[in-house]
Amino acid sequence: MITVYLFSGLGADYRAFRYLDLSGFHVVHIPWITPLAHEHIESYAKRLSAPITAPNAILIGLSFGGILAIEVAKQVAVHGIILLASIKNYSELPFYYRWIGKLRLHHLVPTSWLAKPHFWSAWIFGAKTKAEKKLMATILKDTDIPFLTWALDVILSWKNTEIPNRLIHIHGTKDRLLPLRFVNADIIIDGGEHLMTINKAKEVSKAIRHAIVHFFPTVYPPKCSESDVIKRSI
Repeated sequence: MITVYLFSGLGADYRAFRYLDLSGFHVVHIPWITPLAHEHIESYAKRLSAPITAPNAILIGLSFGGILAIEVAKQVAVHGIILLASIKNYSELPFYYRWIGKLRLHHLVPTSWLAKPHFWSAWIFGAKTKAEKKLMATILKDTDIPFLTWALDVILSWKNTEIPNRLIHIHGTKDRLLPLRFVNADIIIDGGEHLMTINKAKEVSKAIRHAIVHFFPTVYPPKCSESDVIKRSI
């Protein structure tokens, strides 16, 4: 059985994956650990990679989790990486975020404010229904503020230029936080927003299976067709 390791988004936990259908795989959620004072992402990724011991592992990273999945893959051998609503390198980070990072403007906004549910957060993450907003509010409420502060610095200063060969990027057409026009995605989820693992769970699940079939074509039969997702470069 193929082992799939899940890396949540910034401030999120396993609840961001709760609606995905990953049946047939051994799923392991990698919880965030407390960063050390002024810890670089390379050091953090090395510590985070300790539980990843299965052969032929697949890493699935959502948003910030995708960044860590790439960094973890530099520390341990993995069979493939799947990014969800994430970025692969520095050039895919929207230019306005890069400016914010260079000018350190994000330090002008209290991190605790970013972790509070409000209209802006619901809009940018794509939470529309009452249930989605409630789930998002719960996740934000449980966000560790020191971790969020550290992670924002890491994201805005991430200088990665190395893209692993065995990587498939899944992105939504309506992602407001990380707009599709800035990234080179392999599989596009029509109407997918940043919370597409929740409100487009069926489509994302099929896309993940499509990606894993690409990594293991003789192990798992395809369970999605070209009509389910838009295939660009697989």
